[in-house]
Amino acid sequence: MKTSLERLKFVRHRIEKACITAGRQSHQVSLLAVSKKQPSEKIRIFNKLGLSSFGENKLQEALQKQRELTDLDLEWHFIGAIQSNKTREIAENFNWVQSVDRLKVLNRLSTQRPEQLDPLNICLQVNIDREPQKAGASPEEIMQLAEISEGLANIRLRGLMAIPRMTNVPEEQHLSFKKVRMLFDRLAKAGHDVDTLSMGMSSDLEIAIAEGSTMVRIGTDLLGIRET
Repeated sequence: MKTSLERLKFVRHRIEKACITAGRQSHQVSLLAVSKKQPSEKIRIFNKLGLSSFGENKLQEALQKQRELTDLDLEWHFIGAIQSNKTREIAENFNWVQSVDRLKVLNRLSTQRPEQLDPLNICLQVNIDREPQKAGASPEEIMQLAEISEGLANIRLRGLMAIPRMTNVPEEQHLSFKKVRMLFDRLAKAGHDVDTLSMGMSSDLEIAIAEGSTMVRIGTDLLGIRET
């Protein structure tokens, strides 16, 4: 069984190798540790190994971990589906929200973000393959949401997040990620100050990096088997 340090080195090696293959610098791709269903102590271990950014998709689980880890300087990302009645707690307790996919949530996060905190970093989640079972705005809705976000206080639009269609066909994987990057480029060309393209997980990070990802979200391959 690999140690925490060995898993971290392995994931970082994959990222570095993928960047070399893509002709990119490894510092252009950040690592988000997906810590859902992992104990607080596991987060503490990886923080000691140099990680500070952790992603959670269940609000109450995340808030409990935050209370247990107040002595650490961590950057918390909310990456799960957002219920409208949960936006206040999300706005008050996270540094990033990567799963914004509708106007109501965007507005509520803006109005409920405490003014004494830094602006809330936002990624718009796009359902790039238009899969009915998945969350995320359509590509057309993304452009509208980006425009509206520019006029909202207390948030900062950083870019896009996507979970493309699961497939074992590399050409199809590349196409999905490429479509996300093209939409990201459209945002930039339209004048939006975006810098984050959050796409790629354990099974496909190499393809995501080849297509321009700036942040990969890694769970089990990094932190180990999750608690049930």
